[in-house]
Amino acid sequence: MSNSSGRVSLSSSSSERFGGSGSRRAVSSDREEKGNIGKIPMESVVEVRKDPPEELAESSWLAKAGYEWVATDVQTQQSLFHWSWLLKLWLNCTPIFEKGARRDIVVPERVTAVECVCHGQEGAAKEFFYMYMCHFSQLHNRLLFDEFTMGVLRLLNVGPTQLHPNSLAYLQAFWLLCMALYLQPSPRAFLYFFITRPRSSMTWLSLISWPGFNRLYAFTQSFKHFKDGFFKVVVKQVDQSHFYIADGNTKFPFFWTGNPWRYKVISREDLSMAEKEVVDTLMRFSDKMPTKGLVRVYNLVHPIIDIEGIFL
Repeated sequence: MSNSSGRVSLSSSSSERFGGSGSRRAVSSDREEKGNIGKIPMESVVEVRKDPPEELAESSWLAKAGYEWVATDVQTQQSLFHWSWLLKLWLNCTPIFEKGARRDIVVPERVTAVECVCHGQEGAAKEFFYMYMCHFSQLHNRLLFDEFTMGVLRLLNVGPTQLHPNSLAYLQAFWLLCMALYLQPSPRAFLYFFITRPRSSMTWLSLISWPGFNRLYAFTQSFKHFKDGFFKVVVKQVDQSHFYIADGNTKFPFFWTGNPWRYKVISREDLSMAEKEVVDTLMRFSDKMPTKGLVRVYNLVHPIIDIEGIFL
């Protein structure tokens, strides 16, 4: 990805490599013509892409300082989406907005070559937060966030990319179960089934299943290849109430924090009557349910839920 230009082969019948500065070049060789007598001639087309000079220049920028509190593998991981063409290509293949959602509130944008997912706003004129490619392609998150998702992030005091994808998958599956059972999903009812153990050197926060209580299997035992696929979600209307409360603060941390909520257990006495109903209903399930399967169902039925009795 570091080359100043890339080539995409649209069709090929030649083993030779061709250069040049033109946008497209059609070539054929005498050898191929002789070897393909009686066959339909094939054309090899090579498309040359030139990256914008300003994007190439970013590779020489100095890395941002002041993130010693973050684990090394986080603060040194750059994103593939510092190339604008790559982000556009991916967005053409992957939906990121919920059906019917307003699209004038946020817009996806590329990051710079020196940005890391743990970085803050640091004087930037735009309000934004980071998201991972896997949030949409594998976990089927959709913008805009609902109040339940924002409430979980707020209670845990973490940004969207600070919560490990496996834990975000738990959140998706829990939401679906509540909708299927006509229950109101609640951040405290959800976190009742987990504990957290943030590390001193900050890394992705994982929700740890409370033994004997959690009713969900992990999405995967090892969530791989997600770290280099982050981009910005820029808030176009900063005064928009969807992401902000009355005093102007955000409904959840937009960026990584140094103090995620550490808790051993949420006491049943801390739950409301509605939250206790959610917990008691899910505890009636004797077997754990597959988070990955539920997330796939979530993708099929969200935002319309009509699956009464699917689990009972």
